[in-house]
Amino acid sequence: MFFDDERSNRLRPQILTELVGEYMNDVERAKLYGLPETTRIRQRAKIVSPENLKIGEHCWIGEGAVLDASGGLEIGEHTSIGLNTLVFTHSSWLANMTLQNHSGSDLIERKPVKIGKGCFIGGLVVIMAGVTIGDFATVQPNSVVAKDVPPRSLVAGNPARVFQRYDEEYIAGEVERVRAENERRRELSAERGQDSSGWGAPSGDFRPEAPPSE
Repeated sequence: MFFDDERSNRLRPQILTELVGEYMNDVERAKLYGLPETTRIRQRAKIVSPENLKIGEHCWIGEGAVLDASGGLEIGEHTSIGLNTLVFTHSSWLANMTLQNHSGSDLIERKPVKIGKGCFIGGLVVIMAGVTIGDFATVQPNSVVAKDVPPRSLVAGNPARVFQRYDEEYIAGEVERVRAENERRRELSAERGQDSSGWGAPSGDFRPEAPPSE
């Protein structure tokens, strides 16, 4: 049975969009939601109030993530949101405390969230309403972010706190290290007759061979 009331008719287009999206790949799904063509949004990810979401190019949204944009959500370019991560921009806490948690309650509080560019948000992270995460920040998996995160920092825990800060020189060193290791693996793959044409690092066991025992 389908209800023919204002709320049901308002919610149903979004429900149908999500249903159709489950049969698409990540790029097709992003286009369906009206996101930039370079965005990839994986299966079972949900966007609440997508009209209030502002997202940059080359973003990745993992499986099962929930992006609540009802209070305003901005995500910068080249940012990844991990699997099953929850981003909240509203709270019904006061409505619960006063037994006024009915649909349309005037005690719902909304605060915007801003996630900067070049951020890595791990899986199973919870980001609370009103938080700003600076550019190039890293949030480790299973963290609860209740306060602002400085740019170029790594945070973890519940509540999340800063464990590391890094600058452009550190990142440049990591880029050099990873590219050199990936090149070494590709060369070894070629020597082994394996296909090394894929993106990133070839998979397999590339540990240095142990010296022969005497």
